[in-house]
Amino acid sequence: MNADVICVHLRKSAAELQNPPYVLTICPTMAVPDRAEGTETNRTLVIVVAIAAALVIAIFFYVLMRASGGGTTAEPTLQGAIREGSPQFEEYKSKIVLDDPEATEAKRALGDIVMTLSTTVRNVTGKTLSGLEIRAAVVDYEGKAVKQRTVLVIPTRQPELAPNKTLPVNVTLDGMKDTDARANIKMDVVGFKLKE
Repeated sequence: MNADVICVHLRKSAAELQNPPYVLTICPTMAVPDRAEGTETNRTLVIVVAIAAALVIAIFFYVLMRASGGGTTAEPTLQGAIREGSPQFEEYKSKIVLDDPEATEAKRALGDIVMTLSTTVRNVTGKTLSGLEIRAAVVDYEGKAVKQRTVLVIPTRQPELAPNKTLPVNVTLDGMKDTDARANIKMDVVGFKLKE
């Protein structure tokens, strides 16, 4: 019995494949090369690329975390303001009333803690406030500032505050760690201007 060796290729027609006897073999041009050597090389390459990508991502998040908590930006200050040590400061400071501050706390994906301190300013000076600077601080058990920030509330957030009016104030403090002793919060008036 003579069997034709047929390379399954486009050279044979469907009619020729219907007349047995024949032996189907795969032509050498269609054989799949042995992948055992390439598989090990590819696996090593994938592992190296994954480790490199993980390192790049870790460095990126480290830089982001340091940039958000490490860099302090200079807040604008109120030029020509009445400040502590001035006789007018002592006279009017008690008439610019801050409600007891409240705080909310949140943890960011970068791992630091953000606190928002909130209060309401009440102007009972009898004059219009044309400038107001407030310091917000998170303090430890000894009263030392863990994190603080001074903000210019008037005129940046509102042009002025008329007599017997109120103004809600929120100050965000970020870059704190879980290990920081956050015992208390404080908000104080550090400078103001009165409209004559």
